[in-house]
Amino acid sequence: MNDWFFRQGGRDRFINWLALDSKLNSTLGEAWSRIKDYWNAGSSYFARFQLVGWRRLLNEFASEGLTMMFGGLVVLYGLALPAFQEFDESKFLTGKFAVTFLDVNGNEIGKRGILHNDAVPLDQIPDVLIKATLSTEDRRFFEHYGIDVLGTMRALLTNVQANEVVQGGSTLTQQLAKNLFLSSERSLQRKIKELFLAFLLESRYTKRQILKLYFDRAYMGGGTFGVEAASQYYFGKSVRDITMAEAAMLAGLFKAPSKYSPLVDLAASRARTNQVLDNLVEAGYYTAGQVHAARMSPARVAENRTSTSPDWFLDWAYEEVQRLAEGKDQYVLTARTTVDLTLQRQAEEALNATLKRNGRSDHFNSGAIVVMETDGKVRAIVGGPDYGESQFNRATRAKRQPGSSFKVYVYAAALENGYKPDTMVRDASRSCGNWSPSNYGGGGGSGGRLPLWQALAKSLNTVATELSFAVGREKVIEMTKRLGIEGVKKTCSMALGDGGITVLEHTGGFATFANGGKRAKPYGILDITTSKGDLLYSRERDEPPAEQVVSRQVAEGMNTMLYRVVNEGTGGMANLDFTNVAGKTGTSTGPKDAWFMGFTGKYVAGVWIGNDDNHAMRMGVTGGHQAAPVWHDLMTVAHADMNIPTIPGLQPHPRQIEEQQRLAAIKAAQVAAGLEPATKDETGKPETIMSEKTRAVLKSLTTALRKAEGGPGDPATPPPSNAPQDPKDPKTPERADRRATLFDSYSGEPGASGAQRAQ
Repeated sequence: MNDWFFRQGGRDRFINWLALDSKLNSTLGEAWSRIKDYWNAGSSYFARFQLVGWRRLLNEFASEGLTMMFGGLVVLYGLALPAFQEFDESKFLTGKFAVTFLDVNGNEIGKRGILHNDAVPLDQIPDVLIKATLSTEDRRFFEHYGIDVLGTMRALLTNVQANEVVQGGSTLTQQLAKNLFLSSERSLQRKIKELFLAFLLESRYTKRQILKLYFDRAYMGGGTFGVEAASQYYFGKSVRDITMAEAAMLAGLFKAPSKYSPLVDLAASRARTNQVLDNLVEAGYYTAGQVHAARMSPARVAENRTSTSPDWFLDWAYEEVQRLAEGKDQYVLTARTTVDLTLQRQAEEALNATLKRNGRSDHFNSGAIVVMETDGKVRAIVGGPDYGESQFNRATRAKRQPGSSFKVYVYAAALENGYKPDTMVRDASRSCGNWSPSNYGGGGGSGGRLPLWQALAKSLNTVATELSFAVGREKVIEMTKRLGIEGVKKTCSMALGDGGITVLEHTGGFATFANGGKRAKPYGILDITTSKGDLLYSRERDEPPAEQVVSRQVAEGMNTMLYRVVNEGTGGMANLDFTNVAGKTGTSTGPKDAWFMGFTGKYVAGVWIGNDDNHAMRMGVTGGHQAAPVWHDLMTVAHADMNIPTIPGLQPHPRQIEEQQRLAAIKAAQVAAGLEPATKDETGKPETIMSEKTRAVLKSLTTALRKAEGGPGDPATPPPSNAPQDPKDPKTPERADRRATLFDSYSGEPGASGAQRAQ
């Protein structure tokens, strides 16, 4: 070759390819030989450990067993972790406050706090009450470790034979775990948590401690917790002094205090008491002759006891008191509240009526209601269907998806950013990632144009979603925070209410629009006094004026649209014939939640319907067809008179115009008769029609009467500046509440009142 590279020996000068190939082959060959030697040596070594026959079979079983055990431990850990996260030792304490609650007029309506519990040591609780409880609720309490398999099987067999639930399968420890940490939802998840929490309680507390906690923490009806409070409530004496019949009655309340309370159903209470006495005999604690006297002389309930107690409201009010009194070193307190007992009863009846009427057919078993005035003054709270069965307050603690009722905040943000109720929008929306909104019934929107108010009235998901994108989801979240709603997250479907919100928060948010845009923070405490009578807190004195968080113009525009939702849209079943109504329906995916949030000029109310275990209701259930009728029934009986304020942005309802004219005519007649002044003086006070001479005579007469009674001579003399304000001072008698109720005439059939209208 003539190539200069090869002529100069360039190939060998740079790389000796033959030598490199030889070295590589020899190295790989030696390495392979060594690997085979090591493998053979290792195989020879481990061959001595080879098992054959029964030894190998045993080894296989052991290996598989260890693998399954490890897997089982991982599964148990996964199941136990949610239960252990529910464990909170603070639940064992009732707090450091002892609070007596009063209504607006100073009448006692309930108590909460440390005065309910721990008053009687276990050694002083009568033996008959302990035996009655164990024989009925958990006969093997001192033998099991939180879970009683034999007792569960026995209870199951007994219930099958009786064709009804006669005995429960849960141990006392399981019941305590449920009472302290869990709700009463009927779900496998809750039962698993209950089992692990029972094991945890058994590992950390003795049997006597668990029994004492059970006696102190169980709800016993009438707003009482614990056997001592229940004994005082039902019998007017300490639990130390109860008889066998009374002990049997108390032991029968643990299962269902609302059902077996003698104040609710005396016949059911007596039957339950006899069942407990039978259990005492069956368990071998007493003979039939020993319990015969208790059968013949049943327990008598103390007179002047009522079964009405606003327990849902009081639980929330107790939390408010703790927040307001924290750090002030005063623990025995009296709090005057905002609750309206009549309205509270009506709200409970309205919820239970729809649960009884439609719950089974529409597959829902729970609900919650909050009623407040437009400034946030809470008048009623219903946290569930039965306080005796579950004290979990769904109105203040459960965060449920609000569905389309959340759109009010989206539209309010739009109004703040240049939109008007008559602004034309398209029934369409852009996509967000892989997600696109669709309207109720399917379909991504017609693409047609319509005014903004009509899009809200029809509850179009496409328009609400597009508004959130156009205005900015951050601005929607900022709007909710201004209105007191926390925890809303920025998601693609945020405008459709995909996050959790409580009924109380939601109602407070709507109240902001009802009052013209001022922050309506829910409150239930008017004032708090100490055991010495000193005024610790006064809302009028200590709270700043409500802040204008939404402009009056935006609030009025929002109200006009919400008014048309009720009159021309999805909220038609909430409409009232005697006043204007503004509101919004809401239905979450499933449907799992049905809402109606609405207000008149006087009240704002939120209604939620659903299931505790979050199971879906019957297809077709909506807020407009289930929650709105409940709201309608409640508001129909809630308004005591027709002198209802006008909703900002709306014209007065004809009925309110008639009422105002009637009141004006009455006032004119009183002025004409000289019973009321027609004009006011320069200070703005009505001119008196009484002469100064007459006034002086009356004043001297009043002074003489006061001196005769031993009181101060001059009624005009002000009390010392440091004199405490006593909330129990008698107030001017309130005019009799003449509110009708749709439910009173249906005692025993609370669902009959609105059945025909709802169909």
